[in-house]
Amino acid sequence: MRRLPSLNGLRAFEAAARHGSFVGAAAELNVTQAAVSRMVRLLEERFGFQLFERRANGLDLTPQGKALQPGLTSAFDAIAGIAEQVTAMRTTPVLTLGVGPSFAVRWLIPRLRGFYEQQPEIDVRLSTGGAINPFRDDWTCGILLGDGNWAGYESELLFTTDLFPVCTKAVAARLSSPSKLTRQDMLQVSHSPEDWSLWLAAAGVKPRGKVHGPSFGNYAMALQAAVDGIGVAIGLRPYVEDDMARGRLVAPFSITVPKKRAWYLVYRPFRRDDPGLAVLRAWLLESLGSKPTSA
Repeated sequence: MRRLPSLNGLRAFEAAARHGSFVGAAAELNVTQAAVSRMVRLLEERFGFQLFERRANGLDLTPQGKALQPGLTSAFDAIAGIAEQVTAMRTTPVLTLGVGPSFAVRWLIPRLRGFYEQQPEIDVRLSTGGAINPFRDDWTCGILLGDGNWAGYESELLFTTDLFPVCTKAVAARLSSPSKLTRQDMLQVSHSPEDWSLWLAAAGVKPRGKVHGPSFGNYAMALQAAVDGIGVAIGLRPYVEDDMARGRLVAPFSITVPKKRAWYLVYRPFRRDDPGLAVLRAWLLESLGSKPTSA
């Protein structure tokens, strides 16, 4: 039977020895400075000698402390390494998915319940990506809007989409023709300034000067502003399906324009056989009708 000193006391001593202070050890262990001091004092009482010389500007190790600290540091490092190895052996597939905030809020999250019902064993972790933040290598995969060309990555087309104005029924009642749009607040998305120009050109509308209306950092905010009656937003069908189905938004005109970019499932080649990626791919294709589609 092992007769070990207090492990909390040993951790407190080892951390204080590395940091040279009880303050640094307290911050690392997420306890108070007084708690660290007390644990070290109890450990010293257990050994029957001091491990530190307490000084006004810090701590100095005694000869006994110098003999104890290297072995403890190696032991705790070994424990941490073993814990990491065991964690890596987990059998539950982990899926870290990088998505833009608008895609997450407007399409993915409302459908995640269905994914969990089908795949309760998958540990899903969402990370913010999209139009502004770059793809991260710790992601299993990402769902990104683009042209399908990302150097060093594989991409699979999920769906293309069209652009068309959306607004509340009350705002739509004031829009007898596309030309009337220029008299309304036309909600813009800062990273896709071309959206309105593409649609207005297809509708034969030539605005006088710049499009008038507030600009938002992403589609989710612009579409929420449209739901709240602030103005008319450019809708992307995967983003507006739910609001249109519930009558919160309507499309005042039948004209739609293909957006020049599409949504792709993107991943590093070495992730190709990742079990989490395989499950997500199957679920996405099922949700989209079993094949890449135009939304």
